[in-house]
Amino acid sequence: MRQMNNEKTFEQQLQELEQIVNNLEKGNVPLEEAMTQFKEGIDLSNTLQKTLNDAEETLTKVINSNGEEEIYERADDNE
Repeated sequence: MRQMNNEKTFEQQLQELEQIVNNLEKGNVPLEEAMTQFKEGIDLSNTLQKTLNDAEETLTKVINSNGEEEIYERADDNE
């Protein structure tokens, strides 16, 4: 079910990708439909990866004492 703005949440996209993978694994999809689903799966996978990369980039930034963003660098656990 699509949202009003036609944008799906990360979880909805992931569920759609899982459904495509399940359909293709069953092997009872006609070739033309399988190719279409495979392409949709690749597109979803790329979109999900970009979302994860963007989230990681956001989460690794901190605001320093001057109010500027900087990359968070975790201290080495062995120190």
